[in-house]
Amino acid sequence: MKNVLLDTSALIADERNEWNLAKFLEDYVDSGQAGLSAVTASEFQEGIYRAPPGKRRDRREELFSCIVDTFPVLPFDLETARTHAQIRSELHLRGTPIGPHDLIIAATALHLDWEIATLNSNEFSLVQGLVLSPIDDFRE
Repeated sequence: MKNVLLDTSALIADERNEWNLAKFLEDYVDSGQAGLSAVTASEFQEGIYRAPPGKRRDRREELFSCIVDTFPVLPFDLETARTHAQIRSELHLRGTPIGPHDLIIAATALHLDWEIATLNSNEFSLVQGLVLSPIDDFRE
């Protein structure tokens, strides 16, 4: 059973028909569950607000509504904050920091012991112990 945190890059790839989220969920996640961090929800909503009014924004709003109706949005709580602090310290000591949003997303996945589905493996692969889902197998 796989539990997977969906990163913003995976959601955008699905929106662009570059990745098949439905097939990934059916074939890989199977009886596990998928969710997204509160930061991912925020990043995706930012993409809605940045889109000019019209069809593109409307499609993104519809997709976002479907996503949050389907998947739980996981909070950044005190226990996740502790994991975040530990990861941030380790990355700082190694001289390999990653972006603040990706760090929160990674901390959420590690705290829950979930994999992360992302196309941003350059950053997330720097986090020790974080398992990246094989989403390239489901690219269109």
